[in-house]
Amino acid sequence: MITTTDSGGANPGGGIYLLAAHPHWRDSRVNWQLLQAARAVPGVDVNDLYGSYPDYAIDVPAEQARLARADLLVLLHPIQWYSMPPLQKLWLDEVLSYGWAYGGGGTALQGKDCWLVATTGGPEGSYHPQSYNRYFFDAFLPPYEQTAALCGMRFLPPLVFHGSRSASQEALAAHVDMFSQRLASYPDWPEIEDMPECVTCEVPAADRPQEHEEA
Repeated sequence: MITTTDSGGANPGGGIYLLAAHPHWRDSRVNWQLLQAARAVPGVDVNDLYGSYPDYAIDVPAEQARLARADLLVLLHPIQWYSMPPLQKLWLDEVLSYGWAYGGGGTALQGKDCWLVATTGGPEGSYHPQSYNRYFFDAFLPPYEQTAALCGMRFLPPLVFHGSRSASQEALAAHVDMFSQRLASYPDWPEIEDMPECVTCEVPAADRPQEHEEA
């Protein structure tokens, strides 16, 4: 039976808050194993969004508190229609609020890291100008990168597992093992040393309507 118990704690090398979003865990071949692997890494605060918020009523203060304690935000989900599952998007809309995560006074996430851990149903070769997805996979990353940048976060190189429906058990096991090792070793990743500081994106006050005014 699938359970949705979360784990919490403090990673000695830097707090990690992992958001796992999958609308149908029972149908998951890869993400479910990644979720279980994350729960086995000491100190990783794991949140199964669809288990925590089946009614889509996100507890924004609680989520902001968990995120504020972390140094690394991990977004774990399958790519659906070239983007994230709907509850993950709602989480971004509500939790990364103006004045808290970005904009005037919104510095809560400055200097933190963001890591996308994603799976695709199609093989890597399907993300090519000559194949049915028409673009290299990197073409679908700018919304993730800019979301991180607007919040003053550093967007780490994503970990993507292509062809989740057809990959061999050996390839899947190796991927899950690498994922666990990366979580356990953060922030001691060689590539982080060579990455620039977080981008600063200032939002002019004139670009925001008055408080509570919607577009």
